Amino acid sequence: MQGTYSIDPAVFSDTDGEAYLYIGGLWGGQLQCWQTPGKFDSSMSGPQEPSGKGVKALNPRVAKLSEDMHNIAETPRELVLLDESGSPIMADDHDRRFFEAAWMHKYNGKYYFSYSTGDTHYLVYAIGDSPYGPFTYAGRILEPVKGWTTHHSIVEFEGRWFLFHHDVSISGVNHLRCVKTKEIFYDEHGKIKPVAQ
Repeated sequence: MQGTYSIDPAVFSDTDGEAYLYIGGLWGGQLQCWQTPGKFDSSMSGPQEPSGKGVKALNPRVAKLSEDMHNIAETPRELVLLDESGSPIMADDHDRRFFEAAWMHKYNGKYYFSYSTGDTHYLVYAIGDSPYGPFTYAGRILEPVKGWTTHHSIVEFEGRWFLFHHDVSISGVNHLRCVKTKEIFYDEHGKIKPVAQ
């Protein structure tokens, strides 16, 4: 789509009728090559990202979609992910930093942004008050599965919530994935209860 970059697009339609596109992926997704708005830096291709203490992690991007959902209606902006103390998640925090597989859903008026941590293989989420964020890290949804990464979606059906994800439990080969589904539950504080394997 013109004006976007990186991988793993996910569309979220809000209850007010507005729709948003979420994108982003490190390394092969090349988000690290777009650190200067509108400029591609090929020197950052491959498994690179800011590293070291005190360096903020690269975050996914979000843009409102046009009414017909064929185009973006604005320049993509950074979706800010914060830790529990309100500070940006750091690049060397591989257990919580964004890697790929952006997904958004809404539950009881709150926005839940979930994603894969990539090389640590966690599926995690953060909660915010707007589809633009900021989002505060809230925990893990799923522990590592068989396979290199975990891409997912979370949907509501007839009042029940379901996690869809993939693994390689049948093939044992990273690029030959099978789809899994599990029901998810929320606690009294709106936190997602971790899903058992």
